[in-house]
Amino acid sequence: MTTLIGEHVYLRALEPEDIDYLYDLENDENLWKVSSTIAPFSRALLTDYIANSHRDIYEIRQLRLVICEKNFSHAVGLIDLFDFDPQNRRVAVGITIYPEKERGKGYALEALECVTRYAFEQLQVHQIYAGITENNQASISLFEKAKFIMTGRKKDWTFEAGSYHDELIYQLFRSA
Repeated sequence: MTTLIGEHVYLRALEPEDIDYLYDLENDENLWKVSSTIAPFSRALLTDYIANSHRDIYEIRQLRLVICEKNFSHAVGLIDLFDFDPQNRRVAVGITIYPEKERGKGYALEALECVTRYAFEQLQVHQIYAGITENNQASISLFEKAKFIMTGRKKDWTFEAGSYHDELIYQLFRSA
């Protein structure tokens, strides 16, 4: 699978050994604002999630991949394809680099380029899109570096820290 391999990272399926990493990431309250989560996840629930993660993207409409640093093979994040719509040939993407000390090393951009290549070549989608809160400058910069363009805005879409924020829609279209 050359589409899921970059120069410094590779993307792989979830494994049972990822339970501690997934548990820590999913229960980090600092990440809840970008994942629409407001409650912790149990190890049992996450174990079941991993056990069922082999199911086909055409069946469950999502795919979660672990971002691994190539030289050391340790997890540095997760990248998700979700809301897969094969009829209209589009899919949403979300990415998290975790723990925070792994941010700023270029892993996110390279993983986003890999998953974009995968979505265009393997899933044959026409477009990939992301919703990013207007105050998430790191994600805005990432998606713009990856050549996504802002095509829309959902006014007052998320409520965080006592105020509403717009959600920006970023899209990348497959070249003809």
